[in-house]
Amino acid sequence: MSYVAIPALLGFYLLVGCQNPKSTGEAILTGDRESGYQLEKSDSVHMNFLSKEETEKEAGDLEKGLRAAGLVNIQEVIPEALVELKYSTTDNFFGTDVYGTLTNAYLQPEVAGMLKKANDLLQEKYPELTLLVYDGVRPRSVQQILWDNLDKPDSLKPLYVADPKKGGLHNYGVAVDLTLAEKSTGMALDMGTTYDFFGYPAYPDREDEMLREGKITQTHVNNRKKLREVMNGAGFRGIGSEWWHFDAFTRKEAAQKFEIVE
Repeated sequence: MSYVAIPALLGFYLLVGCQNPKSTGEAILTGDRESGYQLEKSDSVHMNFLSKEETEKEAGDLEKGLRAAGLVNIQEVIPEALVELKYSTTDNFFGTDVYGTLTNAYLQPEVAGMLKKANDLLQEKYPELTLLVYDGVRPRSVQQILWDNLDKPDSLKPLYVADPKKGGLHNYGVAVDLTLAEKSTGMALDMGTTYDFFGYPAYPDREDEMLREGKITQTHVNNRKKLREVMNGAGFRGIGSEWWHFDAFTRKEAAQKFEIVE
C-alpha cells in the first residue's frame, strides 16, 4: 500500500526520531545530541494536516498495512500493557492529534514476545507496575518524507531522523519506546523528563552528572533502573541518550532477520 499522505498523519512523529513537540504546524529545532538539545525558533519544518476524515482513513489504512507486513498489536500479546501513542493525542509538539484513529502499537512478533517476557519479569519483581508503550514500528516511507522535508543539511539530518536509505530500528519494528506506570492508576512513573525530551537529563549515560547538578533525582534514576532491569532481562538494549528507547536487535541482526516496513 502507499503511505504518500502519511506526513500529515505522523507529522513531526519521526522528525527527531523520538522527540517531544509543542506547537501547531511547525517543528522548531536547534542543537544536536552531542551538545544537548535546545529548543529555539531558528529552524522550522512545516507540515500540512489532512482533514479529520482524511486522517482517520489514512490511520485505518496504516494499521491495515502494518498487519499485512506481519506485525502484531502489542496489546494482543500483552493485554495488560498500556499504550499511549503520543501522536494519537494532543500531547505533542503540535498540540494536535495527527494519528487519527490509530491507537495501537505494533512490533515484529518475536520482539513482541520479548516485550511479554519483560512484562513477566516486571510482574515478578514489581507487581504494582505495568508497561506503558509510547511507540513501536514506524514505516520507512514516512521517514523518507520527513527526511526530505527536514530543513537541515544532510550531514546533520541523522541527528534528527534516521537516514531512510539505511533504515532505523523502528523501521524494522524491533525498537520500542516505553516507560513504567502504576497499575492502579495508569500514571507513568516520574523518570525526570518527559518522553522525547531534548537534553542531557534524559541521557542514561549522563545520569551521574545530572544527579550531581540536581537536574534529576535519585528517585528518577531508581525508576529508570527498574525499566532497564526488566527490559535488559528480556534481551533488549538501551541507548545512551534516551531513557525510554530500547532495541531488540542490532541493525545488522535486524537486517538479517527482517524486512524494513515500507
